[in-house]
Amino acid sequence: MVSITVKEGEPYESFIRRFRRACEQAGILREVKRREFYEKPSERRKRKMAEARRRAYRRHIAER
Repeated sequence: MVSITVKEGEPYESFIRRFRRACEQAGILREVKRREFYEKPSERRKRKMAEARRRAYRRHIAER
């Protein structure tokens, strides 16, 4: 659950911007979009494997 504290006299745009940034960092919108439609178990496995390959590749590049 994302929460922010609104400071005294803080403009509306400022705390909305902070809230959106916190939601983005928490991955809420990404999760909502992912759950928008049913994902078959085989598609889920395929996506997870692709994500793992991507992470391993990035880790490999970072080690160089």
